[in-house]
Amino acid sequence: MGISLAVRKGLAPKTASRLRRQARGRKKIHGSAERPRLVVTRSARHIGVQVIDDVQGHTLASASTMEAAVRGAQGDKSAKAAKVGELIAERAKAAGVENVVFDRAGNKYHGRIAALADAARGAGLGF
Repeated sequence: MGISLAVRKGLAPKTASRLRRQARGRKKIHGSAERPRLVVTRSARHIGVQVIDDVQGHTLASASTMEAAVRGAQGDKSAKAAKVGELIAERAKAAGVENVVFDRAGNKYHGRIAALADAARGAGLGF
């Protein structure tokens, strides 16, 4: 998977920096059948997470703040991200996944990303 920044010349510097961090991480992080990749997608309003087996290219489990169960939850965005972390741990265990490789996709490990990861660990998913 290659991410080219040359074709995105009008890209905002913050987004370009995140994509460079993401490309550096993807060189080292690779999910397998035994330990799939837990990738986080963050926007200004929502957060989504998928457990992906990179060998076969299949999504094993997913969760998002756009689901009805999380959308109606009380609290700020970090609290909703923690709820998503609990959901993904539950769904990954149901799919037979105990340990994952955490892919933060170039996002800094704080705030919503950290809340999601801590909640997934607390629910029994091994990183």
